[in-house]
Order: sequence, then structure tokens, then C-alpha cells
Amino acid sequence: MPKRNIKRTRKENRKKTESFSCRESCGHSVEMFSFKYFSFLFVALVALQTMAALASAESSEEASNAVGDIDNEWWKTAVFYQIYPRSFMDSNDDGIGDLRGVLSKLSYLAETGITATWLSPIFQSPMIDFGYDISDFKAIHEEYGTMEDFEELIAEANRLNIKIILDFVPNHSSDQCEWFIKSAAREEGYEDFYVWADGHINEDGEMEPPNNWQSVFYGSAWTWHPERGQYYYHQFTAEQPDLNYRNSKVVEAMDDVITFWLDKGVSGFRVDAVNHLFEDPELRDEPLSGKTQDKSSHLYTEHIYTKDLPEVYDMLYHWRNLLDEYTEKHGGPARIMMTEAYADLKFLMDYYENADGSKGPHFPFNFFLLTDISQTSDARDYVFNIQKWLTYMPRNHVANWVMSNHDNPRIASRLGVDSVDAMNMLLMTLPGVAVTYNGDEIGMQDFRDISWEDTVDPPARNVGPDKYKEVSRDPVRTPFQWSGEKNAGFSNADKTWLPVHPNYEELNLEIQKSLEKSHYSVYKDLIELRKLPVMEQGRTALEVISRNVFTVTRSLKGHSSILTIINTSDEEQMVNLLEVLDEDIKQLTVLVSGVNSIYDKGTEIPQEDFEHFILTPQEALVCMIE
Repeated sequence: MPKRNIKRTRKENRKKTESFSCRESCGHSVEMFSFKYFSFLFVALVALQTMAALASAESSEEASNAVGDIDNEWWKTAVFYQIYPRSFMDSNDDGIGDLRGVLSKLSYLAETGITATWLSPIFQSPMIDFGYDISDFKAIHEEYGTMEDFEELIAEANRLNIKIILDFVPNHSSDQCEWFIKSAAREEGYEDFYVWADGHINEDGEMEPPNNWQSVFYGSAWTWHPERGQYYYHQFTAEQPDLNYRNSKVVEAMDDVITFWLDKGVSGFRVDAVNHLFEDPELRDEPLSGKTQDKSSHLYTEHIYTKDLPEVYDMLYHWRNLLDEYTEKHGGPARIMMTEAYADLKFLMDYYENADGSKGPHFPFNFFLLTDISQTSDARDYVFNIQKWLTYMPRNHVANWVMSNHDNPRIASRLGVDSVDAMNMLLMTLPGVAVTYNGDEIGMQDFRDISWEDTVDPPARNVGPDKYKEVSRDPVRTPFQWSGEKNAGFSNADKTWLPVHPNYEELNLEIQKSLEKSHYSVYKDLIELRKLPVMEQGRTALEVISRNVFTVTRSLKGHSSILTIINTSDEEQMVNLLEVLDEDIKQLTVLVSGVNSIYDKGTEIPQEDFEHFILTPQEALVCMIE
């Protein structure tokens, strides 16, 4: 492999970066040859190392056992690609994404290298909270299609070796659910399906809720039901009454829902808002937090009686056992559970398993790179937030990393547009599971300027036109930007359910697929890189080189180590790599570099350049250590 002189002056570096767009459009033969040459070597390297790993099986029986292990552990190094169906692809031009739209784009996921996708709720719903208010847990919402569409989706996903994960929303139902209607009427067997309580009369002779609990979505968590003559409890909107998990019949009903979808062929569930499942049976007032004087705000109290109760663990262990028994009975790949809870780290660690060895979800979502990292974070913050999960996680379990989702700002908007490649490199080279929110592979951005008239998110509508932008989740849920065509290629409708981001003509998948180097090509390279044994099985070491630069090293005996170097700042950084590399290391070879990097894929960085190594603002590299 030819060496390149990477000692450029700052002026030369700037010139190379500025000429990027010209190189992409012109496609000079020398550059294209180099790109294809190194791409070929990279793919060949992956293939050779994978073949070597498979060759270690000494007999056909051992090889068969290895396949079985891979089948049961498929999720441990997977990239879970979250699809928000309402915004992914519209197949019938009504302005709303649907299942046939997802079906039409499964080939895109396969081409990208995705082998597991999680669908946000697709169930029958009045759509008050866009699918998180379910009226029938065993039916498909009509705007999304039919059960036949879903079955066809499963069949095609199986053909493409893509596993389908469904959103399971156990905390509550819609108030239009048959269960709630029967419970409100005190129908036998359903009287206590939900959390009901009497109110009390205040000094003014008015009826008040049972206590001071607030909804996550603003306002009291209690709503009066005239027919029942009682208040019912709801952690979210009034149209989302909480189920009562202290009632064994509720547990049985939700077990039946899980089994129903497993029988349909899904590979598992992402379980929504699990730390809200139980509340204090004595309905005691929660202590004031002192954070706000607004009694309607969720921040008004400390939620010691409505969140993170110990009973949550037993429910999760029960569901894990159900999934394991189903897999054992029916065979095939492991059916998995991943859980959503914004909770204390130690509380989350017992989700994995308790002291007695009872197992919970295969992994609880790790949100620390999402909630605790911002544009002001430096290298120390990143390493601290990564390391604390790895430190507290029980042995023999698998880490996971989440950078954005349908409830939180996208990478490009939260951390800056120049950080997209670096953050995807970090996400993909850390050990364990990576979770990608659809659109982050191309660097999509939040549409912050959605008007009040176009705003549909319940929390935003609740706080009104003056404050809605502070809490609205609509900006992160805008339609996927497939192309520069009408509505970004998402729909031919005159109006989409949320407006498309105005930047779609410049930022879309079609353009990025046509370029030699783009966010999308970087993302694909990273998925290919993850197939290396060192990435799947290797140990992890994190080092802070300076306030702004840190490294992640993956190493495995008998394999070349992989080094990820990240500049977290908006300024050029010069660092000494000899502080993290052994003196016998002769060179680094760049495997993945970002769109604006001064280093091309395949560039060899000799040892003499280690001491004064330059990274441009927000630059990251993934290199092989040789």
C-alpha cells in the first residue's frame, strides 16, 4: 500500500477541505481508483478475518453449535435502526408514512447493512399521542395499513435477514380501549384494570384529585370520570389511562399481547416507559422538588411514588422469562427485549439482572450520550459518560449506545452539523449494541421552525403557543429525506402530516449515495467495520489525550487493534498519539474518515507523525494499528 505524505500546512489542509465538493462532482479517475482500491482492501480484510474466525471450528458439530450461538446472540453486536413509521415512507400519498412504505424501503436497510429494525407503534390508536395511546393492542392502525401488510413486511424482512422489533407500550392504553370502557362501567373482571381513586372535597367545597401527582405531559395526573364517579390516573395525557399492574388479570392480558406478536414473527420488543409501570398503592403526596412554583409542571415534585418503584424489576424479569420460554419452545433466534427508562444508573443496572441472577431485558437503553452530552461537552465528559456505563454494567452483559431518538434532538442539531461523522464513528466503534434513529445516517437535522398551526405533539399543544417550541418533539419527527423531489421523496401528497425540513433539496439520501464521500458512505463503512472480530469481541480502552481529544481502542489477541480518535471541539487540535500508542507501533492506516477530514480512507500515518498529529474541528478517524 503506497504511503502518502500527510504533513500538510494549515493552508493546504483548508484547500483540501474546500475542494471536497469539486472532487465529489468531478470524480477524477485517480481519486476514484484510490477510493475503490482501498474499499476493496477493506472488504477483503473483513472477509479474511471472518473466514479465519469460522475456520477455528474443529468439526462440523462444533460449527453447528457456533451457528446456534450466533443465532441466540445475534443482538449483541447489532445495529438497531429505529423507524418512525409515520415519517419514513408514504405508499398511498395521504401524507402519512405506512407499513407498505416501510416494506418498500427494506431493500435500503439491507443495502446499508442493517439487520434489525425497531418500529415505533403501529397499533390501532386514536393518535392522540401518535400511536402511544393504543386502543387495540392486536390490531394495525388503519392509516398504517392492514395485518396482511404487516405479515408481508415480516416475510420480506425474513428474506432479507432483517429482524423486526416492535414497540411494546405496557404502561397505559387509550381511553378508547375496550378494557378502559369496561373498567369505567365497573364490568365484572375489569373493575380494577386501571388505577381508580376517590377525590376529596377542598375548603371551597370543590372536588379535587386524590393527591398532588402531575402528568409528564403537564397538569394533574388525575382526570375525573363522570360515569365511574372516580378519578383515573394517567402518567401522560388524559387519553392514556395507566393500567394497574397490581392486578394479575392485567399481567395476563399483556402477556397475551406479547405472545400474539411473537406468533406473527417479530424478534422482540422495545418496551416503552417501563419505570412508570407501578405507583404507590397508598397514593401518598410526593415531596416538593423546589425546582419550580408551577404546580402543573412535572418538575414540581420528586417522583418517589410514581416512578422507579422496585416492583418494576419483577415485571421485567417476568417478561424476560416469557420471551426465553417462547424461544426455547419454538426455536429460532433469541427473542429479545430492550427497555426505555430515563432513570438512575444503579436502578437501571438491576434491569439486567438482580443479585439472585434473575434476568431482565437483554439491555436497558443507555441514554447518557444523549442526555448528558451537549455542544459544551469536552473529551473528559464523553469518556466519563461512556466509562460509567461500562463500570456499573454487570459482567457478561452487553452495553448499548443511543445518540438520538423520536423524543430527543438529532445528532446534527444537538451537537452540531460537523459532528455527525464523529458521533457515528463513536456509536459504531464502542462495544455492544448501536442504536440509530432513522435519518442520522445522512445527518438529518431538526426542523425548529414548525409553526404553532402545524404543531401536533401533545406536550407542545398543552403548554400553548408561547412555549410550545421549548417542549415540542415534532422537529425531530419530520419526514425522512429520500431525495430532492416533492416532499423529499417521502410522499406525493399536497400536505404531509408534519412539514418536511426545508433543507431537503441539499440534504437527502439520493445526493449522498451519488457522492464518493458522504455521511451515508461513512455510516456504511462503519457497519462493515463492525463485522471484524476485534469489533465484535475485542476489549475496550478509553483515553483522554487532552481536554478536547479522546480515543477508543478495541483490541483482540491475534487481530489488529482498531483506534478511534475524536476531536470534540470546534477548533483544530494537535495531539501526541505516542501517549496512547506503544512505541513499537509503526503506523496507523485510516479505515474510516469523515466528510471533511484531511485524511482519506487508506492513508498511512507513519510513526514520525504521531507526536504532532492534527485533527480539524469535530474530526474523527477510525484507524488500524499496525
